[in-house]
Amino acid sequence: FFLLKGKTGAQGGEGHKDRLPQERRSQRATEHARSTMAKLKVSELRGKSKQELLNQLKDLKQELALLRVAKVTGGAPNKLSKIKVVRLSIARVLTVISHNQKAALRKAYEGKQYIPIDLRAKKTRAIRKALTKEQKNKLTVKAAKKAAQFSPRKYAIKA
Repeated sequence: FFLLKGKTGAQGGEGHKDRLPQERRSQRATEHARSTMAKLKVSELRGKSKQELLNQLKDLKQELALLRVAKVTGGAPNKLSKIKVVRLSIARVLTVISHNQKAALRKAYEGKQYIPIDLRAKKTRAIRKALTKEQKNKLTVKAAKKAAQFSPRKYAIKA
């Protein structure tokens, strides 16, 4: 609570909103409306286009900057607790953007012989390096000849 020059105690802090320029008042109104936004839901974000997501990300980053300024200047406790919510919302938006990019890349490389390493199935190293079923069942030339000449014997069991 700051005193303005030429004013005394009770009159000092009052009425300063009336002297703010119109655009500043509207900025505060939009800031307040933005800060009262509910937590973002990933299901809603997935339906948005890339440009909408980028705009939302920009808005959230601006809001975070305002909240950090409020933290430094000794803002209300509810603003300080809002920082975490905004940071998590930014993380959600970034996650959805990266998922969309990866999905688009997967679609682009679908059916191609070589796929970028980060798009390949992770699994484990042992599973990735293991022989395929075709390789496991393959016989050597000698084993193939032996199998052809000495086919498995069939027995009829008397009941």
